Amino acid sequence: MPVKIRLQRHGKKGKPFYWVVAADSRSKRDGKFLEKLGIYNPNTNPATIELNVDNSVKWLQNGAQPTDTARAILSYKGVLLKKHLLVGLRKGALTEEQVEEKFNAWLEEKEGKITAKRSGLEEEKEKAKAEALKAEKEVNEARLKAAAETEVAETAEAEAAEGSEEPAAEATEEASEEKAAE
Repeated sequence: MPVKIRLQRHGKKGKPFYWVVAADSRSKRDGKFLEKLGIYNPNTNPATIELNVDNSVKWLQNGAQPTDTARAILSYKGVLLKKHLLVGLRKGALTEEQVEEKFNAWLEEKEGKITAKRSGLEEEKEKAKAEALKAEKEVNEARLKAAAETEVAETAEAEAAEGSEEPAAEATEEASEEKAAE
């Protein structure tokens, strides 16, 4: 039975979420599988990958062929490196301690890179947020300044209108007094 390590799609439309599975190559993409090896969520940055390394190595040693995307995921998580180191152990080139030491050193290095990327993304996000806040403050200040100028102009117009209305009001009062006198 030809076994493939491949992705099985889950999630809703536009928000894919994948299981990494070992499945018979003749079964449907989202159909029956032999074993679930992990998950892959490309919606996060960086992508979330949780993988059972030991079971994945076992399937690879038994002849399972990963698809291109699954191969990239396995390589990213160090499964292919561990398989390579275990081949060296089987041939006698390495001891178990050396295999574990090399694999753990690689994992620590990889974790450092991932942490650096996450912190860089957070810093960029904070910078963008600060710039947006600064731009918003400038717009608000300009809006307040324009409102103040408009208010001053309206006050001046109102005062000018009141000045021209006073004589008209006096004339109206005089006219009403004259009518009352008649």
